[in-house]
Amino acid sequence: MALNDRQKEAVHYLSGPLLVLAGAGSGKTKVITEKILHLTSDGKLAGKHIFAVTFTNKAAREMKERVSQAQRAKEAGQVQISTFHTLGLKMLQRDGKELGYKKNITIYDADDTLGLIKQITHDDAKRADSPLPLLQSQISRWKNAMVVPQTALSQASDDAGYRAAIVYGEYQRLLKAYNAVDFDDLIALPVRLLSEHPDVRERWQNRVRYLLVDEYQDTNAAQYQLMKHLAGPQARFTVVGDDDQSIYAWRGARPENMRTLSDDYPQLMVIKLEQNYRSTSRILRAANQLIGNNPHVFEKRLWSDIGLGEPLRVLQAKDEEHEAHKVVSELLAHKFKARTRFSDYAVLYRSNHQSRLIEKAFRENNIPYRLSGGTSFFSYMEVRDFMAYLRLLVNDDDDAAFLRIINTPRREIGAQTIEKLAHYAQMRGISLFAACFELGLRQHLTDKACDKLSEFGDLIARFSDEAQRGNATACVKALLDATRYREWLVDQAPNPKAAERRLENVADLVSWIERIAERDLKDKNLASVVSHLMLMDILDRNQDEAQSDQVQLMTLHAAKGLEFAHVYIIGMEEELLPHRTSIDEDTIEEERRLAYVGITRARQTLTFTYAEKRRKQGEAVSCEPSRFLGELPEQDLAFERPGQPVDPVQRQEKGQAHLANLRGLLGTR
Repeated sequence: MALNDRQKEAVHYLSGPLLVLAGAGSGKTKVITEKILHLTSDGKLAGKHIFAVTFTNKAAREMKERVSQAQRAKEAGQVQISTFHTLGLKMLQRDGKELGYKKNITIYDADDTLGLIKQITHDDAKRADSPLPLLQSQISRWKNAMVVPQTALSQASDDAGYRAAIVYGEYQRLLKAYNAVDFDDLIALPVRLLSEHPDVRERWQNRVRYLLVDEYQDTNAAQYQLMKHLAGPQARFTVVGDDDQSIYAWRGARPENMRTLSDDYPQLMVIKLEQNYRSTSRILRAANQLIGNNPHVFEKRLWSDIGLGEPLRVLQAKDEEHEAHKVVSELLAHKFKARTRFSDYAVLYRSNHQSRLIEKAFRENNIPYRLSGGTSFFSYMEVRDFMAYLRLLVNDDDDAAFLRIINTPRREIGAQTIEKLAHYAQMRGISLFAACFELGLRQHLTDKACDKLSEFGDLIARFSDEAQRGNATACVKALLDATRYREWLVDQAPNPKAAERRLENVADLVSWIERIAERDLKDKNLASVVSHLMLMDILDRNQDEAQSDQVQLMTLHAAKGLEFAHVYIIGMEEELLPHRTSIDEDTIEEERRLAYVGITRARQTLTFTYAEKRRKQGEAVSCEPSRFLGELPEQDLAFERPGQPVDPVQRQEKGQAHLANLRGLLGTR
């Protein structure tokens, strides 16, 4: 695709500092790639002197691939493309000695830093009310804001702040003693290096003769200072970003860096990329009107020549379960009518917990999905535990399942007992389960250990027999009671909320088994149910992300940078989007940007859902539609509420869609 006029202007402008205000879907990555090729063409600049920085390894890889694929300039392959943190590490490895560091610096990850804070405070990180995660976050915020321990101490306004600053100082002292740095130091220390050592700063400015910064709106205070130092007094840089997509304030991003840039560089050139190559005009009109309620340093309006497109639908549901089933029904009907793929659809939400009921509804209707940025249902410990029980009931040769549950819940069967059992089973050429019943085992284990193993074996044998003769669901429920697994889950949970979540997952698994047995399988015994579940598990774990035909489920944060033909944004309610915390803390502007990001992910159709009631802490609470719905252009919205007359054609299409999906599952026509 050829560059448009604004893109060409951004690529060729080299007369001073440049801000490219790149709206969603406006081709910003193409502009950066083309600018790198332009800079290295005709000997303008050696590739090794061009540095391009972004925020994720994925983005850096994509940039490298685009440059290498172009192959229009040999020098382009020498361009230094990396994340901010990778560049910071290179700087410390080369010049960290100026700050007293040796070359072989160790980088501490989040677990390492938490352990170090624990070492300082002697607190228990596993306690539900442990202050360690809060201390870890506070230290990170201080570093991103370039606040040193002495300053943090002088600014402390209460005992908690004073103690945190003391911990921060000791934390930094120990890191230095270990010749270690944490993730935030990879930016903060290079800034200090360039600030305190003019000779080092000059060397790096000679090395970095042109700087490109991607996703500029996500920079924090430290990253902005690093950029300024590297660009030098000649301000040889291009930054590309969109303040309307700045959604990471919680990790230090400062959208106000847009204003700071214009203040620090009065000669700053601003080029706006407003043509969107992704979405219909209705979608962009909604995005523009919504984000227009936020203050802006630079105004812009996205536009598209793709066409007007369909109205944006707003679906009202009675509660969260009704919401999930409406999404399923609408998605299947649309897929059936439009002859699309599941991978054309995405369901977006503000918080990870919202995915649970959508997942459940998708599983019940055998809709393939991929959960991004969350934990898949089959990955939960309690689901894997109980799946292991079921696997062993239908196949007592399954040693992996046996080992997972032999002591879950606790049965006073120790590691040495299991090791000797395994050795005996291997010697006899039999399964671990079969070995539990052999008289010869008593020559290798104490009577008490043998009795415990035999007791477990009898439990499995009894329920295995019941599973073969009786109802699968009844057997599963009775097994849960007999093992007292639910009680054990509660005892093991770190807090009541975690216990409730784990119990809900077990209940969901039992409900799913019941539905599979009753509706989906001709052979309703437990073995058939378990085979079905295991296949779903394998598909869930071994899916090919690039090729699998699955609906994408993800948070609005995780969706940034992606696009989908058809998007559902669920939970459009006050206290969900905008989130309750943002309402309390008056940070609505970032929540509006988050909604804007969600809207601009959609290419062809966009559907919002909200519930009249939603369960909170076990109680049904009335919900208020999100204020953001009221900020969208009314002429582009189509509201659908419960009780409205349903078009007979639509009803028939939805029925046909569900039948088609079921036939696809069963392999029939």
